[in-house]
Amino acid sequence: MWTTDQAGPFQTKPYPGHSWQASGQPQRQAHEYIRNGTAKLLTLFHPADGQVRVKGVTSCTHAVLHPWLKQELTEILATLPQPAEILTPTENRAGWERWFEGLSKQPELPSPLPPVRLLLVIDNLAGHKSKSLVQWFFSHGIIPLYTPLAGSWLNMAESMQRILERRALDGQHPTTPEEIIAWLETAAQGWNREPTPFVWGGKRAARRVRQRQPQRDLQALGGSGACIRRPFRRRKSILEKWRSSCQTTH
Repeated sequence: MWTTDQAGPFQTKPYPGHSWQASGQPQRQAHEYIRNGTAKLLTLFHPADGQVRVKGVTSCTHAVLHPWLKQELTEILATLPQPAEILTPTENRAGWERWFEGLSKQPELPSPLPPVRLLLVIDNLAGHKSKSLVQWFFSHGIIPLYTPLAGSWLNMAESMQRILERRALDGQHPTTPEEIIAWLETAAQGWNREPTPFVWGGKRAARRVRQRQPQRDLQALGGSGACIRRPFRRRKSILEKWRSSCQTTH
């Protein structure tokens, strides 16, 4: 499974961030800057091993994005092993259709269908659903999985892009789009030397599970995962006590 997304636009302006400076001499950046164009980052991310493929561009039209996606995906497919199990055409088509069950609009699958080689998580923009691109996916055994409306957080490529953006631009003041592109691509090269796999879950997911399944005599506090044994009762404020005493007096 691979995920893809486009980050940006990144402007030629000072970016806030942490930096190492002498005590009492913080880094200072000018508040004014010159708009000298923007840059974007095309991203393909493989969560299983953390490898990322990127390309910096100044324009992200279909004429730029689609050829890059096709080239990168073709190279990725060439590294994948061939399917060990040979399915009949009926079984193969049933395997494809399983991924589109429940959709209000079923895609037009070509015939014959190649075996499924790759799953691609992608945003549900209109350009990503163009017939020429979708048919190219299908002819190469790629199933595009579109994130639902307001569900772009399901695309791990966005998390990867935020990491690269912080590493490349925090505390910097690029003056040209070419500088931004060079820094972002260099950050991706550094990441690929020791990549970190991404997985769904972790401590936060476990915490949410505990909140959905409350134990007896336990009450969660805030969102930290800490609990107390007895139900927490909010103490009356001094103002509430004063009001109650006034009502009792009168």
